[in-house]
Amino acid sequence: MTPVKPNIGIISIIENSLHEGVGPKYKRLARGIGEAIGNGTLAPGAKLPPHRILADKLGITPGTVSRAYGELERLGLVTARVGDGTFVREPGREHPRERGFRNVADDAGPCNDMSRNMHIPGDDEAEALAYSLRQLAGESATLADLMRYCPDVGLPRHRQAGAAWLSHGEFQAQAGQIVCVNGSQHGLLAVLMALLRAGDTLVTEYLSYPGLISAARLLGIKVLGLDMDAEGILPESLEELCRSHRVAAVYCTPTIQNPTTAVMSITRRQEIARICRAYNLIVIEDETHAVLMRQRPPPIGHLLPERGILIGGMSKAVAAGLRTGYVHAPAAMMSRIAAAVRNSCWMATPLTQELASRWIADGTAQALLAQQIAEIERRQALVADLLDGLGYRSHPNCPHFWLEVPAPWRAGEIEQDLRKQGHLVASAEAFSAGRGAPPQYIRASISHAPGGDQALRAGFAALADRLRNGPDEAQTLRA
Repeated sequence: MTPVKPNIGIISIIENSLHEGVGPKYKRLARGIGEAIGNGTLAPGAKLPPHRILADKLGITPGTVSRAYGELERLGLVTARVGDGTFVREPGREHPRERGFRNVADDAGPCNDMSRNMHIPGDDEAEALAYSLRQLAGESATLADLMRYCPDVGLPRHRQAGAAWLSHGEFQAQAGQIVCVNGSQHGLLAVLMALLRAGDTLVTEYLSYPGLISAARLLGIKVLGLDMDAEGILPESLEELCRSHRVAAVYCTPTIQNPTTAVMSITRRQEIARICRAYNLIVIEDETHAVLMRQRPPPIGHLLPERGILIGGMSKAVAAGLRTGYVHAPAAMMSRIAAAVRNSCWMATPLTQELASRWIADGTAQALLAQQIAEIERRQALVADLLDGLGYRSHPNCPHFWLEVPAPWRAGEIEQDLRKQGHLVASAEAFSAGRGAPPQYIRASISHAPGGDQALRAGFAALADRLRNGPDEAQTLRA
């Protein structure tokens, strides 16, 4: 694949824009580049000059260029690729993070979507829903209750169910510290809205959940990536950033980390908790995938109860359409999180909260969770032989594999080549929190296979072939 060279010719095109019009210099620069994009002078896919080169040529500061490029990205005219540069956006092409965070694949025609972690649907969820709805239909007083406004933190019985769902091992969640939300993503957004302000700095794994990065960007929160090893966050990296930046909070997934599948040891959790207490950091911990682990370690917040926030939901374990989640927070933070729920949707939907509460109370949720875990284990075993000899990581209860792309191939090349064949995967770029170039890895999920076992194996066979032999173009050149 031939690297795209920066378009230095743009300098003469946009130089006049700095001396014309009104407004801050970065906006005039952005306007000039935008006009060049609009009239076709800068074609889709063209690479803009690096910040410092353009700044030197125009006699302005690199910060002015950075702000201009940021304005163009906000307007959807360019896209920044970590480690590669800034490019004119191609019609219909999204950043990997934006594409990978869709609920439903919108590629034309049938595709084998291994890019998204989903709940694996079965027949029992629909049967359980039908049964519960029939029960509710005969309870007029309960139905009337569910059709009214409820407290912004949720009804007492719904909060009690949430505490039961989040509790495991030595960690016992308290119903009085539960805020009911419409799924984990809504819970995360509410926590960020409540506890951080635009301009605050949040740190996370340098490969992190795309929904966190998108929500933080929406709220104007600065995200910095932390170095990682096989267990997740490196304590020394966290301490270093705390010394050099005014960090407000850390977001992490220490149990079945997304995307690297890492599980943090108790010793590491204790060290992270010590640093967070020393620097007064809020810990926002996501257990969306952790619930799939049969015996999981206690959350970091268990070691840091005055600063630890735990977010969990049921979409990965029970049913994707059951948009039910819970936030467990220190008592001092409850009112702010409740206010964020009220401002974002007024209250978590009482009907789905009622269904979830009944399923937790009668064991249905736990039975569906057990089925989900068993199916993940079965599917992992179904494709594991196809990956022999390749570098990869996973966890027995994880719905995806984290696969290394051998040199000289690049993850983006493999991803695009598989897409042409109708197989979707997610490259590391989709998870990058912006600390340097992302590693050459691909996340491939086993959870979406509408074509059954045969389609699942076909997708992983195609992926394994590309990892061993390179993209189709490279194979053709070698032949």
